[in-house]
Amino acid sequence: MGITHSSIVPAPIDEVFAWHGRPGAFTRLAPPWGPPSLVQEADSLEDGTAILAFPGGLKWEAKHQASRFHPPNQFVDKLDSWPLKTMMTWTHHHGFSEVDSDSTRVTDTVNTPVPAALLRSMFRYRHRQLADDLATHAWAKSLRSDPLTVAITGSSGLVGAPLSALLTTGGHRVIALVRRDPRGPDERRWDPENPAPDLFDGVDAVVHLAGESIAGRFNDAHRKAVRESRIEPTAALARIAAAADPTPAFISASAIGFYGYDRGDEVLHESSSRGDGFLADVVVDWEAAAAAAPGGRVVHVRTGIVQAAAGGTLRLMRPLFTLGLGGRLGDGEQWLSWIGIDDLIDIYYRAIVDERVVGPINAVAPNAVRNSEYTAALASAVHRPAVLPVPSVGPQLILGSQGARELALANQHVVPERLSDLGHRFRMPDVGETLRHQLGGDPDKQ
Repeated sequence: MGITHSSIVPAPIDEVFAWHGRPGAFTRLAPPWGPPSLVQEADSLEDGTAILAFPGGLKWEAKHQASRFHPPNQFVDKLDSWPLKTMMTWTHHHGFSEVDSDSTRVTDTVNTPVPAALLRSMFRYRHRQLADDLATHAWAKSLRSDPLTVAITGSSGLVGAPLSALLTTGGHRVIALVRRDPRGPDERRWDPENPAPDLFDGVDAVVHLAGESIAGRFNDAHRKAVRESRIEPTAALARIAAAADPTPAFISASAIGFYGYDRGDEVLHESSSRGDGFLADVVVDWEAAAAAAPGGRVVHVRTGIVQAAAGGTLRLMRPLFTLGLGGRLGDGEQWLSWIGIDDLIDIYYRAIVDERVVGPINAVAPNAVRNSEYTAALASAVHRPAVLPVPSVGPQLILGSQGARELALANQHVVPERLSDLGHRFRMPDVGETLRHQLGGDPDKQ
């Protein structure tokens, strides 16, 4: 019973060990496909306690063992919460050994009655995340080595939470812009209609992610909420950023909806013309609002369809495909320009540290796929067939005719030309690899 999982990470042992002790490390290592959820990270690898929550009110407390803390070679945590500790044992040994000056063997050993088969996917995911995150920090430091202070709206959301964790594990400070009263020095209250003039004091970069979800039935109320949550709040933040001294980089979320909902087989890059439709109109005004920050560097992150088990379309589609009820939409020939969540936050990271990134950048994987290819990859990731095509009337029942046309059935072949010109490294450019990683499969297994 239990498991031992080992891999070699291309980073020095001191850096690998230190990474585990920084805020956000547990968030970056936690598999996204199911419970538990993080309540509290351990504040020390030596004697801190991490707390996780399971459905039904159960809490898992992992107590770090001071007597077995030997940096940079090991730390150990042990299950120490009632009633779970009366039902099972769990002692997790985190081991690190130097292979050479630039690489480290990481070995996780868990003593528990839980079978290894149930744990293998979790540790495979953790080791891939660790190696990829350390590689990301390496190229980020090659561009800008000094620690930064980054203010983020939407910091607890689908993109904001992992981005915040990625930045803090890289040694940067994240200030969450919140609409309630702040709970500590790393939060500041943000009034979308009237942001405080000193909101960005001491801030090197602003990442603006907040906004009403685009997904929804495209009625008058939804369209109004989408517009009003983006245009004026973005313009107000941009004006505050422009007046700050020094002026921070202003990095705003945007969307490939800019290109319109049906461009056929046209390959779309950052200099392509805008398209037609409600979302194109919103994005044009959204980007114009962000550009109200003169004197500073402004970036518009035109994001494709995000692949994240924790939210978005993948979270909605996974249950259907797991039941064998998934399939292509319509004729399946429409292009789907997608991006994995970890590649997306890497792109935001580059926008923060790379002074060459200015204006619009397409945050999409380099390999767009047809809808039929995507649904086949998703079905394969959950080990089910994809034999039930969904007629176009299906999305119309949920999203309305306009929503179905501009979201579910959108046809956009977008490429990350600007990122390619910069030599940007994508972690997972293949959609099947990305889906397997997000859903607990082996990303390297076809």
